[in-house]
Amino acid sequence: MIDTRRLRTLRAVADHGTVTAAAAALHLTPSAVSQQLVALEHEVGHRLFTRDGRGVRLTAVGKIMLSHANEVLAQLERAEAEVAAYTTGEAGEVTVACFATAISAVLSPAIAALRATAPGLRVRVLDAEGDHSLALLLDGRADLAITVEYRGAPDATDPRLSRRPLYAEPFDLVLPRDHALAEPLNPALPLDPAPPLAAPTGPAPPLAASIDPAPPLAVSIDPAPPLAASIDPAPPLAVSIDPAPPLAVSIDPAPPLDEPVALVSLAGETWIGPYPGNPVHDMITFACQQAGFTPDLVHCSDDFRAVVALVGAGAGVALVPRLALRDMALPGVVVRRTPGPERRVFAAVRRGSDVHPLLRPLLSALRTVAESLGNG
Repeated sequence: MIDTRRLRTLRAVADHGTVTAAAAALHLTPSAVSQQLVALEHEVGHRLFTRDGRGVRLTAVGKIMLSHANEVLAQLERAEAEVAAYTTGEAGEVTVACFATAISAVLSPAIAALRATAPGLRVRVLDAEGDHSLALLLDGRADLAITVEYRGAPDATDPRLSRRPLYAEPFDLVLPRDHALAEPLNPALPLDPAPPLAAPTGPAPPLAASIDPAPPLAVSIDPAPPLAASIDPAPPLAVSIDPAPPLAVSIDPAPPLDEPVALVSLAGETWIGPYPGNPVHDMITFACQQAGFTPDLVHCSDDFRAVVALVGAGAGVALVPRLALRDMALPGVVVRRTPGPERRVFAAVRRGSDVHPLLRPLLSALRTVAESLGNG
């Protein structure tokens, strides 16, 4: 009988490429990981890994074992979910790894709604970007990840994950207010204030007639009804989830008050954006390369407020996800539309765990909030 803990170790080493990295993810020592692999190879009767530079790679038998390990571990997730549904219901804690913008846009409103619909559910949030959130999920340190599609990310066919598309978010171009392309979004609202009205010269002409004042109206103001001592909770959200993954919500752009700015017109600019390794950095770079140039990213910050502040200071231009600009003060900048990149945001759980009684209501609440983004 093969120990399922060794199957988890097999998958961790295959995911991370080295025994040391897998050990860190599993909270084990490298020697303990090596011992589990040796024991698994003894049970199987074949080598599962071979040396590959400083790391290891799967042998042909190792690939067969990994495929079956994914199936076995997914089935175990389903079994644990059914047992949890029978014994605990919707009471317990869920850990969510999520990037900052989605925490504000979808996760926080979902948590607020769950306080009324699933009061026994506690949500613990870990701020994590890109591949880090998926690593936390696959290593068992998170139960759900909210992340974006990016080059090199696990795709929808990954046997380890079940994905739920949430929304698709366009990027907007942020320019210094004095930039040559920083035309106002609404031509009816000029940047420069309107000239003051000319003051009248000479005395005003006398009125032709005397108008008697109308008798004063008697106004009775009823006092406002007293406020209720308690605030009723918001109407509950539906907690059922369809078996098929929902379509991603597309966030409608602002009304087309101006013509989009072509990215190629900014080829010679100084750019501001996230650090390399951040999925947004890759999206911006790829979009600019598709337009025929590589952006000169001089200033780097993963905080979009800092990015916008630098643009306002005249340090450069930036592409920023639309939801990151929502409710943000925008002094000294103008936001323009551009046919640039779009980031697709999805929720992911380990395959088999999407039927867990603690994950079902959370996934449903996230979907409800995401659908509202397309109308807001």
